[in-house]
Amino acid sequence: MSERDYPTALGASSLKTITLLGQDLAGDVMGEVGFGELAFWLATQRRPSPGEVRVFEAVLAALADHGFTPTAIVTRLTYLSAPDSVQGALAAGLLGGGSRFLGVTEDCGRFLNDVIQEHGDPLPADDAGWDALALRTVWARREERKLIPGLGHHVHKDGDPRTPRLFEIAAEEGLYGPHLSLFAAIGRVHPQVLGRTLPLNGAGVCGAALADLGLPLELLRAFALLARTAGLIGQLAEELRNPVANDIFLSVDLNNRPIDPEPYGGSHG
Repeated sequence: MSERDYPTALGASSLKTITLLGQDLAGDVMGEVGFGELAFWLATQRRPSPGEVRVFEAVLAALADHGFTPTAIVTRLTYLSAPDSVQGALAAGLLGGGSRFLGVTEDCGRFLNDVIQEHGDPLPADDAGWDALALRTVWARREERKLIPGLGHHVHKDGDPRTPRLFEIAAEEGLYGPHLSLFAAIGRVHPQVLGRTLPLNGAGVCGAALADLGLPLELLRAFALLARTAGLIGQLAEELRNPVANDIFLSVDLNNRPIDPEPYGGSHG
């Protein structure tokens, strides 16, 4: 291999053809492969089974749009400020995907995987075994004064409707693996430790499902962002028809209240 070879199994072009993942793009992919299937295939470089596609696309649907979240609002406001830059508006919303919104998908998947890897083989064989592991895990997090990713929701306090549905779909497709098993067990046992019942949220169960699909843990947030991109396009499309961004802007700008400066920090702050 020469120093100028750049091997890739993804897209490549010649004078008359374009190949993608070893397939002829025009003949074998376009009109034949759905976008969700293609996204999975691109990330893993293996073609997913129909069941894997169903679970994966259920995750994308669960994370696409949640209404006027900060990611949606900033997208609309950026478009108001720069209507000539749709890419800037989309990017602004995606950049807001962090530990409080969207990033929980990655945080939960990584957390569950860390627990499973630390436990090692053999993994629990039944609910009782998973409950015991989950109980130890919840106690340890409490002693460390750390939250459990994916536990709790600011709106769906009595249960996130996405969570049982994704558990159900994964079970139907035979893809209910160790990450979902541990997450479900945390949902069952945490009241014994915390003294109250919190819901398993949708972003968390999505992280568990993606991890059970064998997708790279480092990319779990990327799949959440992939889903949210579709939602943000929808937000922009609605903003074109029923704009609210200017009202949001003016509600702050016309209601500011001047106060005296309050220096931050100490004498050198």
